[in-house]
Amino acid sequence: QVQLVESGGGLVQAGESLSLSCAASGSTFSDNAIHWYRQAPGKQRELVATISSGGSTNYVDDSVKGRFTISRDTAKNTVYLHMNSLKPEDTAVYYCRGIFAGKVIWGQGTQVTVSL
Repeated sequence: QVQLVESGGGLVQAGESLSLSCAASGSTFSDNAIHWYRQAPGKQRELVATISSGGSTNYVDDSVKGRFTISRDTAKNTVYLHMNSLKPEDTAVYYCRGIFAGKVIWGQGTQVTVSL
């Protein structure tokens, strides 16, 4: 069974950087688009960025454009979300998501907290 595992979250100050990882087990995902979402307390889960199976960036939300980038390392079966110039409003649980054999798979999430 495919599993996605996020890591790299933590507590940082505004202006600092973090890189999140989404690692797949049980399958390679070189043929899958992978998405990063986030959910802040009391808010709906929102799409942050998408990377296509080929590795080109399909989408980065306007709220993070110019600060966040998404990349993938096929050899490591991992997708990354590089977050720079973090703001308190970036505080959320970050999830990765993919579709494998027609089934939507979510990771368990990793908490990112940005303090002033």
